[in-house]
Amino acid sequence: MDNNEIIGIGKDVAKREIVALEALASAFPYGFAEAVQYILHDLKGKIVVTAMGKPGYIAHRFAATLSSVGIKAVYLHSAEASHGDMGIISDDDCVIVMSYSGETKETFDVIDYTRRFGVKLVAICSNPESTLGKNADINVTIPKVVEACTIGKAPTVSVILLSTMANAFIYALEHENGLTPDKYLNWHPHGALGASLLKVSAIMHTGAEVPLLPETAGMHEVFDVMGRKVRFGCVGALDKDGKLVGIFTDGDIRRRLAEGVDIMGRSLGDLMGRAPKTISPDTLATAATLQMNEKKIQVFFVVDADERPVGILSFHDLLKAGVA
Repeated sequence: MDNNEIIGIGKDVAKREIVALEALASAFPYGFAEAVQYILHDLKGKIVVTAMGKPGYIAHRFAATLSSVGIKAVYLHSAEASHGDMGIISDDDCVIVMSYSGETKETFDVIDYTRRFGVKLVAICSNPESTLGKNADINVTIPKVVEACTIGKAPTVSVILLSTMANAFIYALEHENGLTPDKYLNWHPHGALGASLLKVSAIMHTGAEVPLLPETAGMHEVFDVMGRKVRFGCVGALDKDGKLVGIFTDGDIRRRLAEGVDIMGRSLGDLMGRAPKTISPDTLATAATLQMNEKKIQVFFVVDADERPVGILSFHDLLKAGVA
């Protein structure tokens, strides 16, 4: 088999999946809306997602992602359910069974359990007349497909449809539950996802750490503050109302000396740069990184709506937080 033949096989798989997804999109199951409405308005307990074999991996990811967006959900291995794990299901739960054929024998005990105890059962399968489909309270019927397999048996295209249905549930439920970046951050405090949602207020320095002086301060005071708070390499200047009106940096010292200015006989207000670059505490840390790079600066003073400083943020802080 040459390279062109291999590429052709890849294209064929992609085309089969596209055809299957287009079939799903053109006749999206009404049961999907019915199931979402039940979960949003009537469900008192949690969602239990169960499946077997290859769909089991989809079901596991389905439940885990629901939990990650604030929707109570757990994964139940269909085979383990019959060996003690059935106790995870409560009477007020909703069980979602994923099985392309609807005849996965390992799921039958779960189906039977929901019927005996009146637990809501949602079926995601291709055959509403299957054992699963006939016993379900709600059928979410996906199209029948031709698997991308030489004998047409290995789950390939069908798991794409199951995964798409899982994604549709996730999106619909998080949309109606009002998922926000702040909520998402609460559930993902660590790692790249958490870092990408951090706000400046979460990592900025505040209080006595912020190098600030009135614009009338002499340079002896300025050097004293800069020496004690050397990590920032600057001092912010405040007017009589406490608003930030300027910034004096290490670079300003070098420039003024090169110009022959007698800096020790001047005030902070005489030497500072006007219109300092500032940022809001509600800005995402990722956006702060972008702005620092665009403006070619290393420090932002963080100000409130009245231009009063509430903190300071350095590029090192962004690196430490894993954002930059």
